[in-house]
Amino acid sequence: MIIIGEKINGTRKKVAEAISSGNEDFIKELAVNQFKAGAAYLDVNAGTLPAREAQDMVWLIELTHQAAPEAIICLDSANPEALSAGLEKVKSFNPPKIMINSLSGEAKRIEGVLPLAAKYGTELIVLALDDKGIPETVEGRMEIVRRLVTLCRQNGLEDQKLFIDPLVMTISTNIKAGMVTLDTIKAVKSEFPEVHLTCGHSNISFGMPLRSIINQSFMALTIYAGLDSAISDPENRELKAATLATEALLGADRHCMKFNRAYRAKQIGPLT
Repeated sequence: MIIIGEKINGTRKKVAEAISSGNEDFIKELAVNQFKAGAAYLDVNAGTLPAREAQDMVWLIELTHQAAPEAIICLDSANPEALSAGLEKVKSFNPPKIMINSLSGEAKRIEGVLPLAAKYGTELIVLALDDKGIPETVEGRMEIVRRLVTLCRQNGLEDQKLFIDPLVMTISTNIKAGMVTLDTIKAVKSEFPEVHLTCGHSNISFGMPLRSIINQSFMALTIYAGLDSAISDPENRELKAATLATEALLGADRHCMKFNRAYRAKQIGPLT
């Protein structure tokens, strides 16, 4: 399972405060802790006003790379100016390791994001939504995915560089939301076997009690359906345990080594 660490996000209060005050140590701590917990990718989202987002994005990237130089930087913005500035910064790293979050079927995203991903040859998260919103059906989402995969191919991006996000809606407002996500994952994997599948699991439980239980169960189901990536908190012990247990049960963890290693390192299981 490829984990994309979600914590360096300016929409979070403490991160916004750190950006505003220039608290370098706080950002570095977020980066190194997520990487040590198993996040190979670190999402970086400044979340600030457009006029200063580019400089804040570069600042966050510099600190993230200093703290976790082996991590792949995932540039998270809909602002082409901020993405361009971030891409130029990451390009200077040796070797450059870049992902963009994200492309959708919205006209402005296609015009602003896809050319940058093609120019820099990045990995790319692709969302199953367009200017009409998120389709309620599997086929509606697949129509968008097909169109975007075709556009990516035409722009020189190989399927292996794409991380398709079927988009997770909450079951508290639509009880079929979980099944639509699972069936979309299966459909994407069947039609485009070389792409990656990713999502943010916690959306499924908004508005529900015992959210952690729902999230853990949903993680197991999505992995079985074909998911191989998650945008999540790598330091969430319960979710990490559910992920590793599912991989072991599906025969994807040779000799259960990853599960046992995490247990011995006290990353999963009781702390006492």
